[in-house]
Amino acid sequence: MFSLFKSKKNSTEDTSKSESLVSKIRQGLTRTRQNFGKQLSGLFGRGKIDEALYDELETVLLTADTGVNATNWLLDTLRKKVKRDALSDAEQLKGALQETLVSLLAPLAQPLDVTTKKPFVIMITGVNGVGKTTTIGKLTHYFQSQGKSVLLAAGDTFRAAAREQLLAWGERNGVTVIAQESESQKKSDPAAVIFDAINAAKARDIDIVLADTAGRLTTQLHLMEEIRKIKRVITKALPDAPHEVLLILDANTGQNAINQLKAFDEALGVTGLVLTKLDGTAKGGVIAAIAGQYPQNPPALRFVGVGEGLDDLRPFDAQEFVEALFD
Repeated sequence: MFSLFKSKKNSTEDTSKSESLVSKIRQGLTRTRQNFGKQLSGLFGRGKIDEALYDELETVLLTADTGVNATNWLLDTLRKKVKRDALSDAEQLKGALQETLVSLLAPLAQPLDVTTKKPFVIMITGVNGVGKTTTIGKLTHYFQSQGKSVLLAAGDTFRAAAREQLLAWGERNGVTVIAQESESQKKSDPAAVIFDAINAAKARDIDIVLADTAGRLTTQLHLMEEIRKIKRVITKALPDAPHEVLLILDANTGQNAINQLKAFDEALGVTGLVLTKLDGTAKGGVIAAIAGQYPQNPPALRFVGVGEGLDDLRPFDAQEFVEALFD
């Protein structure tokens, strides 16, 4: 039985763990910060707030892949804040920009609640090469750290070695993987594999099913139709499933991530996003671009990938993210 009271030691450990996570996110965003933060430092140290400063700030934001909609919103909001609070010094603009960025990104920060259904079925989708299978491995580790049991469905029956890669992740995390019998069976139906996985999860009282699917370009209409079929079959296996359609996006794709989101949302009804490889890009502003594209009903950014380690897939926190962008 666990005590309801935390000891001082546990409290210290929690604080240390929190600081460690912030440090990890900051480290993962090094390239974006070096690009974005360095340019901003030059602006904020120049004295007064004037039109030339706003023009240069617009360039910096667009260079960081913040997108036109988000950039315009940020600048308009900053102008109002400067006028309302009677700001005159460029250094004051730094704090105002941080606050404005947090307010833009905060609606994206919607943690994934997997306790509402059992099994909770998560369908993983995205274009080729975004890191779906690796993300599944990291998600498995994350959910296990939350005390949840996980089962994996090897629904990518198209890519060579996808089955073996998922099996390796299953072995690494100590979880069962439902897959076609052998890789040589190229004609295996991915929907059937996932159907069997959901039934296995029900029989074994598993908390979460992570269903992998093959990568596909949004222009491959026959493959987009195939993934619609997979979703329909999932619903047959469990009437209210999938409970989450998780789209994996690569931060390096910049503005193209928005086009991918639109296409997959139209095909499947995307409910959550994972943005991978933030540590490998200098254009982390794509998160702001996504927020700016959906001002009324923003998608839920469930997780961000800030490194290659198992613990480097973190729930998105707008405040932590913005703080990590600034020196």
